[in-house]
Amino acid sequence: MILHGNQRGGAKDMALHLMKDENEHIEVYEIRGFASENLIGAFNEAYAISRATRCKQFLYSLSLNPPPDEQVSTESFKKAINQAEQRLGLDNQPRVIVFHEKQGRRHCHVVWSRIDSSELKAIRLPFTKLKLRELSRELFLEHGWAMPEGLRDSHNRDPRNFTLAEWQQAKRTGKNPKQVKAVFQECWNISDTQSAFANALKEHGYILARGDRRGFVAVDFKGEAFAVSKWVGIKAKDVKAKLNEADKLLPFADAKAHMANAMAATLQKAQEQQNTAIRERQNQLEARLEAMAMQHKQERQNLEQTQDIRRIEETKTRQARYSKGLRGLWQRLDKFREQGQKHITQDIQQYREIQQHKRDTFSMTDPQKHRGRGLER
Repeated sequence: MILHGNQRGGAKDMALHLMKDENEHIEVYEIRGFASENLIGAFNEAYAISRATRCKQFLYSLSLNPPPDEQVSTESFKKAINQAEQRLGLDNQPRVIVFHEKQGRRHCHVVWSRIDSSELKAIRLPFTKLKLRELSRELFLEHGWAMPEGLRDSHNRDPRNFTLAEWQQAKRTGKNPKQVKAVFQECWNISDTQSAFANALKEHGYILARGDRRGFVAVDFKGEAFAVSKWVGIKAKDVKAKLNEADKLLPFADAKAHMANAMAATLQKAQEQQNTAIRERQNQLEARLEAMAMQHKQERQNLEQTQDIRRIEETKTRQARYSKGLRGLWQRLDKFREQGQKHITQDIQQYREIQQHKRDTFSMTDPQKHRGRGLER
């Protein structure tokens, strides 16, 4: 079960988003810890309490998406929700659970209030993505589902490790800016040193490098530069405080060239995979063609045998029509004369058809070439 969560503000927008009519079926399964009995009222309560704090993103939204072909019970969803609540540190916080069904697929949304009403402060949520990823792995193992490669091993999400199909998909879909920022912030939060941050970015397919203007950038597989301070969302001086060994990093141009070489190897591998697939397909087609040719040959032989048998049977049937002795001999002679006349009639008809064909050919050519010539016989 894939778990994706983020902090949010906007009580009304959140409620309207959960109640969109684009879903075939919407079920508000639970409203806990709120006085109101509807989503807008509940989220407005959370907003009102948040006004006593400095918190702008007073809600935490979590989506739970099982594999497309799996049917998950409500109890299994609720068990996963309770586990996520405990690991995130949102125990007994007011929450809302909503189920959506779209095109036969059922998934779930949970929204908690982050505001601790007893102390009037927002609950901190550190390392949420790591916690949710670990729980997601456990849920896949618990239910015996096929785990996505990117969830099983984060290195498989590195574009330099793409298979041919994954590479083609990456070219089609591009990158989501929100996901890019989330990756940078996650790598920054889990890293204490420059080396740790560089390794964390590398797992996601980025190379940490020195920028041309004394800043720090991350280079992706397309050679695009992402300013670290911008995408992490902190000041440049705070970035320099942690990344204090700039001389150990490659300049941007060298990092870009290094990434290009790595991607060239990946493309070469993808090309080899494609060539192998083409050769296998050709071999399959040739084998099918050979089998089809053998089948057709056998069918022709069977047809010829059937026609020979029928010809012999028809000959026997015709011979049986004649009488025996002298009378039979006279019948055969008379039959021969009849067949001769028939052949003459056929020859005359064939001659007429040939002549007609010549006349047709003559009429479709240039008449100047035939002036002065007599009509053909």
